[in-house]
Amino acid sequence: MFKQDQDIFNVLLGAVSEGVIIVDENQDIVEVNQSALKMFGYKKGELIKNPLNILIPRNYHADHGKHVKGFMKKQTRRRMGQGRDIFGARKDGTTFPVEAGLNPFSIYDKNYVMALVIDITVRKAAEQELKHWSKIFNQSLNEIYIFKTDDLKFVNVNSGALNNMGYSLEEFKKMTPSDIKPEYTKTQFKSILQPLLKGIEEKLVFETIHKRKDGTTYPVEVHLQPSNLGNQQVFVAIILDITVRKNYTNELENTVEQRTKELQIALDKEKELNDLKTKFLSMVSHEFKTPLSGILTSSMLLGKYKQTAQQEKRDKHIKTIIDKVHYLNNILNDFLSVEKLQDGKIKYTPHNFKLSKVVNEVVYNANMLLKEGQKINYPENIDSFSMYQDEKIVELALSNLVNNAIKYSPANCVIGLEITQNKEKTTFKVKDQGIGIPKKDQKNIFNRYFRAENALLTQGTGIGLNIVKDHLENLNGCIYFESSKGKGSVFTIEIPNSFKD
Repeated sequence: MFKQDQDIFNVLLGAVSEGVIIVDENQDIVEVNQSALKMFGYKKGELIKNPLNILIPRNYHADHGKHVKGFMKKQTRRRMGQGRDIFGARKDGTTFPVEAGLNPFSIYDKNYVMALVIDITVRKAAEQELKHWSKIFNQSLNEIYIFKTDDLKFVNVNSGALNNMGYSLEEFKKMTPSDIKPEYTKTQFKSILQPLLKGIEEKLVFETIHKRKDGTTYPVEVHLQPSNLGNQQVFVAIILDITVRKNYTNELENTVEQRTKELQIALDKEKELNDLKTKFLSMVSHEFKTPLSGILTSSMLLGKYKQTAQQEKRDKHIKTIIDKVHYLNNILNDFLSVEKLQDGKIKYTPHNFKLSKVVNEVVYNANMLLKEGQKINYPENIDSFSMYQDEKIVELALSNLVNNAIKYSPANCVIGLEITQNKEKTTFKVKDQGIGIPKKDQKNIFNRYFRAENALLTQGTGIGLNIVKDHLENLNGCIYFESSKGKGSVFTIEIPNSFKD
């Protein structure tokens, strides 16, 4: 009967997804399950009869011993690490954050403690990511306000708003936007929001006056759009202080007639810069909002799925967090690439390589993005093609065009990929069956942050083609396209076969 009980005990231990570690009164390990062995990097039998300290970072040994002794005396269940971080130590010496629940029990007048251990590395990484974006929110020099869609009361504001307006956060939470906008009553401001509430507009941009707590006022440009804060629908407003712009405009309007031409040039330039700033802020707000919301939601839900049977749900939310963080990381890498290109800090590293290697890598990665029924026509007769160029830049350029073709094409269509080569250059053609580019937008398609009017609802930053164009020009290459709205596009890249510095 004892052997049968032991077999049942071992089966139960093996079925638990959390790490299970059982220690006696001397804090020596008497049993571990497979999940714990895998978590800490040990093989079966290596931990039995060893002191529990083997699984605890050395700098925590002294305090941990005291905690366990005190726990053994009280003999009550509790969760370790409340109010402080706890860590485990793997066999290879690395440490990782854990969450542990302690459960005392007795067998044959001997006292034991069973610890259920969970590796929370992914959760901690998500928490750090959220702290990072929260820091960006608070440290922004622009004013950022979040307020409810029903009663319009503020939910949160950043440090920029607190410092400039003179109110405390507690005071703001009792106020609405109309309390700081003397040009609007609450009813008038609600009417402005109707296009957003009805889904007619995705974003509103308008100018008004802000009134500080001390009574002083200043002109602002308001960028307003709906968002979600957990399960609550809210509005997010990014405020630009346009005092300088207003003063500058007034001064220019008062200049004499002979400076009219200079005035027009200055205003046009200013408008161009403001449009670029508006598009950038809109893009950052839109592109960061969705993944950050996904990270926040998944992080909150992870803590609710604690049962073994809910592992599939936990894995789903962990994957969501990882995917969103990767997406944000790619956006930040694009920003860094733009800065390096602007500053001329890019150093190219040419070498000889087979073109088929680059194409295989691009097609393999692109296959993971294909919509239902889409496929990529692999180019023919390229096995003999080779180049002396920067391989990573060639791959980046081709990957950008193929990924765009997939993104803007419908399901059940073919993405065409053709490659030809002569003695001087290699030509890549990527053909899609997508939404095409309106004629009036085609002249701006390679401008940074620009997106065609029919692509605004599709996720993207408007940076990719600009980066590709700058890289190709540095390599003495070029990029051009043919497109018609609703009929698809053909993008062509030409790159010299040999790199010339």
